[in-house]
Amino acid sequence: MAERSEGMPAREHRRGQGELETQVLSVLGSAPGPVTAAWVQEQLGGGLAYTTVITILTRLYAKGAVTRTRSGRSFEWTPVADGAGLVALRMRKLLDREDDRDAVLSSFVSALSPDDERLLRTLLGESESESEGVAGGLGEEGQGLRGSDVWGGAGGSEGPER
Repeated sequence: MAERSEGMPAREHRRGQGELETQVLSVLGSAPGPVTAAWVQEQLGGGLAYTTVITILTRLYAKGAVTRTRSGRSFEWTPVADGAGLVALRMRKLLDREDDRDAVLSSFVSALSPDDERLLRTLLGESESESEGVAGGLGEEGQGLRGSDVWGGAGGSEGPER
């Protein structure tokens, strides 16, 4: 890595991927309603440039995590997803890029810790109860994934515990 010129301060801390997005979503989640980028910038503190805040908000908008409405020459921003929702959107986009969804989901489930697998089973069981056996929103073109579709190649698991 190249050294910085004299007079140019070195960065003390490099943010993790998605860290600013998560912080912005957190700030928006605590907002009293739709807010401007300037309000978000003020709440974040830390000397972030206004253009950086606009860039993050625009990226979140492109991902469907926030909405915006015109307010004069600017926009007011509202969260659609929280931090967990943003991660779920990322996971869904990654899954959508793969041709062999069954293999990806099977590998994902088989790599989960026992506690995470138990939680996923519970969530799928709740979803099945609510939608008569179909975990809504997980399949393509209106076809949901049943718990057995996910658990059938996941290290010998037999399905959601009842």
